[in-house]
Amino acid sequence: MKASITYRHRGHYHMSHLPNRNENEIIFVLHGYGQLAEFFLKKLEPIFREERLIIVPEATNYAYQKGFSGRVGAIWMTSHERETAIENNNNYLNSVLESVLMKYEVMPSIKVFGFSQGAATATRWVSQLAVQVDKLVLWSGGFAHDLNITQAGEKLKKTEVIVVLGDEDPMITDESIQKQNEFIATLPFEVTRVEFKGGHDLDLPTLRSIFA
Repeated sequence: MKASITYRHRGHYHMSHLPNRNENEIIFVLHGYGQLAEFFLKKLEPIFREERLIIVPEATNYAYQKGFSGRVGAIWMTSHERETAIENNNNYLNSVLESVLMKYEVMPSIKVFGFSQGAATATRWVSQLAVQVDKLVLWSGGFAHDLNITQAGEKLKKTEVIVVLGDEDPMITDESIQKQNEFIATLPFEVTRVEFKGGHDLDLPTLRSIFA
């Protein structure tokens, strides 16, 4: 017989700076498969601003990248117990957001940036949020295939949604692009597509222009 239990869990996140509560913009960044928040945050240093708080929560599932020792990476989910992982991710990210926002007298603009596996996680998360997300950027990834379109449409109808892909990304196939295009065509909101010359990584000029 299978059973489950709910318990307290400690998660970690990294920030661009100690919040001063005067920031007018908060960007929540969800890293990709096998990455760590601390190092992904360093990639974003070119867009650090005093009035902009960048928060990178770290996925709570860990694994060695090769074998049984060495470099460790964090993973948002696998195919095993995926529904539980999705629920846990949403609860975890909700808690991070709530803890950060609770001391702001004036609500800052909320933006969400998902990279690779973090993109699908981001679409599931924002689709159940109670607060308004002003911008959603899906980079080197896309919408979760099982996203509730009606729910997402209601939550994202006032959100600027941008999909960013490198023209030489080895992780993005023609088939995956076609499936995403077909899925996007069913969404009840506009999606802007941006392409840059490069692979499965961040492109600084494109990053700067999106968050200018």
